Amino acid sequence: MNIVEMILKKKAGEALSPEEIRAFARGAADGSIPDYQLSALLMAICLRGMNAEETACLTMEMMHSGGTVDLTAIDGVCVDKHSTGGVGDTTTLVLVPLAAACGAKVAKLSGRGLGHTGGTLDKLESIPGCSVEKTQEEFVRQVQEIGCAVIGQTHDLCPADKALYALRDVTGTVDSVPLIASSIVSKKLASGAGAIVLDVKTGSGALMHTLEDSVTLARAMVDIGEQAGRPILALVTGMDQPLGTHVGNALEVKEAIDILAGRAGGDLLTVSLELGARMLVAAGIAADVADGKARMTEALEGGSGLDRLRQMIVAQGGDARVCDDVSLLPQARHIIDVPAPRDGYVARMDTTAIGYCAQDLGAGRKKKTDAIDPAVGLVMRVRLGDAVRAGEPLATLYINKPELAQEAAERLQSAIVIEEEKPELPPLIYAAVAPGETIRYA
Repeated sequence: MNIVEMILKKKAGEALSPEEIRAFARGAADGSIPDYQLSALLMAICLRGMNAEETACLTMEMMHSGGTVDLTAIDGVCVDKHSTGGVGDTTTLVLVPLAAACGAKVAKLSGRGLGHTGGTLDKLESIPGCSVEKTQEEFVRQVQEIGCAVIGQTHDLCPADKALYALRDVTGTVDSVPLIASSIVSKKLASGAGAIVLDVKTGSGALMHTLEDSVTLARAMVDIGEQAGRPILALVTGMDQPLGTHVGNALEVKEAIDILAGRAGGDLLTVSLELGARMLVAAGIAADVADGKARMTEALEGGSGLDRLRQMIVAQGGDARVCDDVSLLPQARHIIDVPAPRDGYVARMDTTAIGYCAQDLGAGRKKKTDAIDPAVGLVMRVRLGDAVRAGEPLATLYINKPELAQEAAERLQSAIVIEEEKPELPPLIYAAVAPGETIRYA
């Protein structure tokens, strides 16, 4: 295949053939197509788009560009969950043990944080001793024995996607529905789960800022799953403020434990129950979403969700005592409140800026080689619509470098907009997307 002809063809808005897409994916995976030509084709796709057939074909070719995970030895339907990324989004650590406690088999391969969003692997590694590295045999055995495991992706999983994503990140071609959808779904299909539930974020802290773009992305991924014969369900949920109140690795583990122990709730719990209920439906355990939520709530209130988290931590080499004593998690040396600059109501938040504030404190990476400080981050003290008075805390910083405090406080104050009038609150759940069906809640 002539890569230049493919670039010109896509630049003219024409559809690529399956053979051309296969050559594109294989050339990305084995390095036979130079980066500058891959980048040119990515830009043409970003500008001219792909139809549903092209997007599904690209997904399958990226999936088959490397190894896949075989979960057939596990009894029942293995389910997986993926979020398109957000701030304070600790749903995995809440819903995975709850779903497992309800009888689901949750085999989850997760990633690390980069940019303003956190990574589940970094959060788990803030638990003393906890490992996210397992062989495929160990991974399968753990899921079969205790119902859940959360580990890192294998190195040979979707190498075409790894190469293309690295280029998209530095060539301004991230915001393309076909490229996003094929990237996410190829990894999920290669991970071996029999059913997949997606959490597609929308709002100021999301990859897609508008509701229509988020629904379009959700629809594209569900349709790919249908063509691949792998059931995918998606929720479109709000990211106009951090989902949980805690932002930072050990802090988010603490919040997840607090929720599973019945000491906390809020939006993080609400979204976790909605997603987890759909996982139970996909696994054939719950009759419908209402039944799924009832089962998840029973596991929460009875303590079996927290007990399953203990088991998962032990199985992955961690100190499960953190489930009973969160002070055993890494602790920041300095705790500093960020005051409200004026009276009023919390009208808006720049959620991305809040995520970057935590990153600047050391909770995230600016490049993949950066070291994470598991103890640092921030805890939000206000939600959208809250009334505040000047001097009252908007958030609390947890830091190990006091010299970072002033800049972080100023950034947070700028990210939280206070106005005289109480705002109308945005929805939390916007839509549910399933094969052949899109239900709008807002």
